Amino acid sequence: MSSKDQTTFQPIQRDTAFSFRCHPGIACFNRCCAKLNLTLTPYDIVMLKTFLQLDSGLFLDRYTRIFFDRRTGLPSVRLEMLENEEKTCPFLTSEGCAVYQARPAACRLYPLGRATARVCASNLGVTEKFFLVRENHCLGFNEDLTWTPAEWIKHEGLGAYLEINDPWQQAVAELPPLRRDGDGEKKKNMFFMASYNLNRFRTFIFKSSFFERFDLGSVKKEEIYHNDKSLLIFAIEWIQFALIGKQSELIKVKSRENRPYQET
Repeated sequence: MSSKDQTTFQPIQRDTAFSFRCHPGIACFNRCCAKLNLTLTPYDIVMLKTFLQLDSGLFLDRYTRIFFDRRTGLPSVRLEMLENEEKTCPFLTSEGCAVYQARPAACRLYPLGRATARVCASNLGVTEKFFLVRENHCLGFNEDLTWTPAEWIKHEGLGAYLEINDPWQQAVAELPPLRRDGDGEKKKNMFFMASYNLNRFRTFIFKSSFFERFDLGSVKKEEIYHNDKSLLIFAIEWIQFALIGKQSELIKVKSRENRPYQET
């Protein structure tokens, strides 16, 4: 790594102030939007595909690539950079981000990084730690606006993202490594569909024998049919139930004829 590409990570408290501002008039504008290993969360994909008016499957095919965690075997999704010399983000224009209103959580969080951990096994709350991501090329830290991490999260509209992302990441952390057999492949496919391909997951629920096999209790079928956020919240519950075996107040088995994770 050359000196111009060096990045340092500086721990910072939630209520500690830092200076930062990014705008078109700054000399380094757009330089952070290239050569990214940008992992997309399920809610990132919901926001982007909705903004672009694309089916989730088409969005995944057009803008992403899949990679697999070496330990768990679980699939994850990264935004595919353009095949140009700079390896720029596919949504970058000379004026800035073309999907700014629906930009991913990692883009909203920058120049902060955030790490979370569960408080305990019986508590759905999380602890969080922040750090400043300082890249040598970034001049935003020389600007005169100051924020705390808490203020930055609110300003960048991250609340809705964290509301979905944190429970999903907790569910992922609980998933055991998948076996390399047919059963493991079925679980891997189910995880990918429920996490990233919501249009297909919706079809799986409403166009199969799903409701003959499972009682969804208080889940409103009409709401998860029409609302992607509600469907994604249910999908997280389904991942915990079907792939981890966690008891659910929302999902009850009517018939054990088929295993929960089987797709029909």
